[in-house]
Amino acid sequence: MRPQILFPLFAAVTSLPGIGPRFGKLLEKLCGPSVVSLLWHLPTGLVDRSAEPDLDDAVEGTIITAVVKPLAHMPPNNPRQPYRVSCVNDTGALDLVFFKAQADYLKKILPVGELRVVSGRIERYGRTPNMVHPDYILPVSRRDEIPRFEPVYPLTAGLPPKVVVKAVRAALEHLPDPAEWADAHLVKRHDWPDWDDAVRAVHNPKSHADLDPASPARQRIAYDELLANQLALALTRQHNRRLPGRPSIGSGSLRDKVLKALPYRLTGAQTMAVAEIEGDMAGSHRMLRLLQGDVGSGKTVVALMAMLIAVEAGGQAALLAPTDILARQHLATLRPLCAAAGVNIVLLTGREKGKSRDVILKDLADGTLKMVVGTHALVQSDIAFDDLRLAVVDEQHRFGVQQRIALAEKGKGVDLLVMTATPIPRTLMLTAYGDIDVSRLTEKPAGRQPIDTRVLPVERQEEIIPALKRAIDKGARIYWICPLVDESEQSDLAAATARHRALSEIFGKRVGLAHGKQKAQDRDQAMADFAAGRIDILVATVVVEVGVDVPEATVMVIEHAERFGLAQLHQLRGRVGRGKGKSSCLLLYQGPLSETAKARLQIMRDTEDGFRIAEEDLKLRGGGEALGTRQSGLPDFRLVDLAAHGDLIPVARDDAKLALEQDPELVGDRGRALRVLLYLFERDSVVRTLRSG
Repeated sequence: MRPQILFPLFAAVTSLPGIGPRFGKLLEKLCGPSVVSLLWHLPTGLVDRSAEPDLDDAVEGTIITAVVKPLAHMPPNNPRQPYRVSCVNDTGALDLVFFKAQADYLKKILPVGELRVVSGRIERYGRTPNMVHPDYILPVSRRDEIPRFEPVYPLTAGLPPKVVVKAVRAALEHLPDPAEWADAHLVKRHDWPDWDDAVRAVHNPKSHADLDPASPARQRIAYDELLANQLALALTRQHNRRLPGRPSIGSGSLRDKVLKALPYRLTGAQTMAVAEIEGDMAGSHRMLRLLQGDVGSGKTVVALMAMLIAVEAGGQAALLAPTDILARQHLATLRPLCAAAGVNIVLLTGREKGKSRDVILKDLADGTLKMVVGTHALVQSDIAFDDLRLAVVDEQHRFGVQQRIALAEKGKGVDLLVMTATPIPRTLMLTAYGDIDVSRLTEKPAGRQPIDTRVLPVERQEEIIPALKRAIDKGARIYWICPLVDESEQSDLAAATARHRALSEIFGKRVGLAHGKQKAQDRDQAMADFAAGRIDILVATVVVEVGVDVPEATVMVIEHAERFGLAQLHQLRGRVGRGKGKSSCLLLYQGPLSETAKARLQIMRDTEDGFRIAEEDLKLRGGGEALGTRQSGLPDFRLVDLAAHGDLIPVARDDAKLALEQDPELVGDRGRALRVLLYLFERDSVVRTLRSG
């Protein structure tokens, strides 16, 4: 249960004074539904109201604060003209300007002859400086209500800046003073304030330096979020380690047959990954390992070796793929190798129906069938295994945790191997997969051809058509990637349907189309036609980003490449260069290019190393967008800037590990404070894994 000290922070934003249902909805859309979500909504700018120059010397465009005396109200003759209030003080004159003004209201707040404090931006029309719609107009007795430094927050349509500032001020009134959860030596070494003081400081910047992610207050709250993240991962790992596993020790006989049948030798990285998996599977705890490999690094063969260990130990193995086409591709790769080892492997997707499906289900249930590749169909309730020992999940970010668990529950103490072809920077690895052991495949198998990557302005695309014709005449197949499905009035970006029409006029019926708005059946058919050589050019959106394996495809054209992220460009390029033929990738861009887009395209020209590309992507885009966190299952931080705070991640990981070594159930003084931290960052579910929690 959430600690009582945090109750005020998790009240609805509408519980704050002045926040009714209308503003409450807008605040919820902007930053979240509770008081604490306002505290996590950090300012991105600063208004400095400390300048009080002589009025005659006030510089246009600057914000000033001044004490003035209104001399006269000057209503307009024409409703389109502004209402003016002429003011003076000892240093000069100032006109306050209002559009669509209510005269009675202005006479009330700016009575002639009485001093008023005003604050706003100076504009100059003629000789007298103007202040259009001052931000503040107050009696001199209330001067303290005008902040010298005012934070500027990100907004959403319909929400005035003053409402956000007022709501955050009210939220700060609810700040508790919790016991310290951070390591005392660390706090002292970095000269960090206490948590509550840090939160107050980030919402009360006194200079632009205070907005810097490297400022002590910003570092402190970012560290707290990272510590909650690392502690949650460590607790998950601790919980998983307690789950009983079953040692699976293989004889190596089946694996030897496959190694002899392979047309190449395993790379050093593949050999090491197989050894790590073998060690995990032989242990008494359940294996939970991530196999991270760049496009074409040979993950499928490593997965097969793991599956054969399970079969050698007398059990069964299943490989779960996110799409029908990817499942069929895995089967095509694995079937000849399994045949060499004398092991039968079958496919189970939603398409298998009737008697053939019944036979597969019977053979899985009685143990006759040792290996299966499938889609979500594998986790359905009517699927039973005789002795499932290993579950392999490919492109794991496409599946929810529930599906992983459902597959693991099809057996007793099932080992789990998850695979991803999305290279993830080490920094993000720690924040997303700290609870999982990781194997990385950093080499490409022998025989893989380098890809010739070129960058061209989109205006020159007509020049590449003759080259495409020549490539097709030599038996090549071509991907042409577009960023949109249909053309829109708002955008001049290339659309897949329009490009398909244009290329069909040149190449006839040998052009196919695949995009996310098609029926799955039509899309799969287009991809199957391309793989079988019934079409030469596949016009597509990013639906081909993962998992289409066509060795004959040697040309990749990406239109409006400047609109794609680095990781996406790398994944798309990885669809070619998979066979023996020389491959090329053409990146067509629309100028003028931003500095970030230029840097992206240059990195793509410079390297094919997915891990280097992932690191560069993180630098260019920051953690929030790198790799498209929403698709890759990576955490969505509110206070952490991964580019600026990345060096704090290993510190938080070590701190979390040490805290749990000293107090595994978090029952001591610091342990109880760490529980509060977990609830503060809404990691409630992991607290339940604690025996006394």
